Amino acid sequence: MPTTKPVPSAREQELLERAYAYSLTHGLADLSLRPLAAAIGSSPRVLLFLFGSKDGLIRALLARARGDELELLKSLRYDDRPGLEVVAKELWTWLAAPERRPLMNLWVEAYGRSLVAPDGPWADYARSTVEDWLELLKASQPDGESKDAQARRTAVLALLRGALLDLLATGDLDRTTRAVEQQLKTR
Repeated sequence: MPTTKPVPSAREQELLERAYAYSLTHGLADLSLRPLAAAIGSSPRVLLFLFGSKDGLIRALLARARGDELELLKSLRYDDRPGLEVVAKELWTWLAAPERRPLMNLWVEAYGRSLVAPDGPWADYARSTVEDWLELLKASQPDGESKDAQARRTAVLALLRGALLDLLATGDLDRTTRAVEQQLKTR
């Protein structure tokens, strides 16, 4: 029988939101509970009580970050299947927006950690985000079930991820946007 986690208390939710804001600025890789607790108006003991462990807190923060991504994916669902290019352009606009840089930096950190520490709190993060994005892209394709459609959406996802990494490394929005748009025209 599966167990369900109880609904978080208002205090737990408040501290999670504060910790999430902190992690967007400071990252998660070197997260230390003392500085985090001091910055968000709590104590390490309270955080451990609410989240069970540092790993539990990291899992909660990753779930919170993934929640932001899933909200985007829900907002981009289409009934008329506008095509891969249209949806990919909208995704790029969302990903590349300057106000999303902290979230995208956190995403890159979590994605990378998920690959090198697959058994820790990062477990499955990379795979889950790939599946989420591929599902959205599939929903945009009239022929989404075919092997060719699967290959096209995989290529588009690789293009978006590569351009995002380049954008985060260089800050060159114009160049990366032109590259994405040029590549999408050839699909």
